Amino acid sequence: MLSALVKEGKLPAVDQRLPEKPTVVEVPEIGQYGGDWRRAYKGPGDRWGPTKLMEERVVKWSQQPGGPLKLKPGYISSYSVSEDSREFTFTLLKGLKWSDGQPVTTEDVRFWYEDVFLNKAILANIDQTLAPGGKPMQLEIVDEQTFKVKFDQPYVYFLEILAKDSTGDPSLDRPSFLFPKHYLKQFNNKYASEEELKAAAAKFGVTKWTDLWGSKGAATAWWQNPDLPVITAWKIEKPAPSDVVTMVRNPYYYAVDQAGNQLPYIDRISHRLFSDQEAFNLMIVQGQVDMQMRYVEPQDFTFYKENEKKGNYAVHRWTQAQTWSLVPNLNMKDEALRALFEKSDFRQALSIGIDRETINELIFSGLAEARQASPVTGSPNYDAELEKHWAEYDPKKANALLDKVGLDKRDSEGFRLRPDGKRVQIVVEMQHANGPKTMEIIAANYKDIGIELLPRIIDRTQWDANRDNNSFQMQWYPFDRLSVVAADPRIMMGNDSYAHQYYLWYSTKGSSGIEPPADHPIRRVFTDWDKASKALNREQADAALNDLIKTFVTEGWVIGVVGESPALSIVKTNFKNFPDNLIEDDITRGIGLGATQQMWMKQ
Repeated sequence: MLSALVKEGKLPAVDQRLPEKPTVVEVPEIGQYGGDWRRAYKGPGDRWGPTKLMEERVVKWSQQPGGPLKLKPGYISSYSVSEDSREFTFTLLKGLKWSDGQPVTTEDVRFWYEDVFLNKAILANIDQTLAPGGKPMQLEIVDEQTFKVKFDQPYVYFLEILAKDSTGDPSLDRPSFLFPKHYLKQFNNKYASEEELKAAAAKFGVTKWTDLWGSKGAATAWWQNPDLPVITAWKIEKPAPSDVVTMVRNPYYYAVDQAGNQLPYIDRISHRLFSDQEAFNLMIVQGQVDMQMRYVEPQDFTFYKENEKKGNYAVHRWTQAQTWSLVPNLNMKDEALRALFEKSDFRQALSIGIDRETINELIFSGLAEARQASPVTGSPNYDAELEKHWAEYDPKKANALLDKVGLDKRDSEGFRLRPDGKRVQIVVEMQHANGPKTMEIIAANYKDIGIELLPRIIDRTQWDANRDNNSFQMQWYPFDRLSVVAADPRIMMGNDSYAHQYYLWYSTKGSSGIEPPADHPIRRVFTDWDKASKALNREQADAALNDLIKTFVTEGWVIGVVGESPALSIVKTNFKNFPDNLIEDDITRGIGLGATQQMWMKQ
């Protein structure tokens, strides 16, 4: 594909497109170029699936099958950490280029830091993971390739955080510290006039120029803007909304295989729109999916295995570092229900009132295990006791606990009544295929203890909006980031989960969100992260982090049901270099841990 463009004079030769010393990826088998990797997506809101296929980080997680997780350099030639963990030095690959051929230098780093990261119009609040102790990271540019990041205090977990979340908002693929200044300055108020910014907003069809920025930003989200220069293996070609969204290879990608062939091998990735699980499964059986992990559900394992020959594929397995959970909203607007959720005995009753073993057998084909939302086996934070906390099935005890919290009055159908006389009802939202059947079982379990569960199926866009607007009571989803907790402790701290408004209050130093009561145990969680993030050494940091995890699990704010289920993938027989036996987690960037740029299709 690229050779033809070189012959036509539309592209420089490969040695002019690569860095002086490209990153070498030791691939299991040297691949062939070409191919259109077909997969499926659920619509414009399903942007994280394609993003995880190709994210780049300054440091990345890597894993050999069955081995430990390790950090390795990304688009840099080297990195170093000072003895006191306050200073981190990174050196960019010499000759690294954006996808439009422009050089990547520390000017792009300076632009990200001075004109985006510290720009209140674009980023009103700096995430606390980049401002330990409330003081944002500082940047020092050394030369065209080298820059230093400094903190006022030790920060032993900084590299783990970068490997997971990079430098976070306001982009989607989050290429740590890097924004293409030559392109994005036209949308930045430090460089463009008010009239130019208005014109840019009008061109992209958004209300104001700041809407051009962010993970859904019209200009800065790779998923929406084909003109945005990237350093990833592929770039968007035909964006959503569309029946088929396509990504095309980046001719300037910085890595090669051990034989010196530029990666990626695959020319295009096509994402075909689907509406429901049955339609997706039909695509698999009809051979329309070349490789996919996202939406390949454990409850359909038998179906996938039975149709392997017909669909010309094999089912592969990783391990999911997550627990499927009921996640109540401690900040919900229904004050009477919120008061119940804040009672430990009520949360315990909801947890021990669930028959997890039946759910595992009937919904997850017995492939998962009954467990609590806690670090998974193999995690440095794994604790066998925490895994089983409030995870036993004991409806008799659950009933007694509910009587104890004052819910001892019932209506004619046997459902308990709240202090305000209304029935105890909980609306649970779900957007995953296993939701409806799982909720049937849990609703029946809860009826036995006098609680009415009302399941609601919603789409991903509405789901995100309900979390953002604090307008949900409970959600059903895989509670993840349970492998390397230090890499992203925020979900356990309430962020985008059970207490988002409390977390906002903490992370914005009280300028937004809801302040938790003075005696609320979530304050211990916040204090423990403050301790961990400024600890003098890893031993002290790990001790504080484990205290945080223990409080989170033993308080039972999130009701884990089943976890450690296999992450299944459909892999066509001609799809090569797909690794087995890795950890699937948001922290390890999902399928991205498998190094998609090394995968190839036999022509």
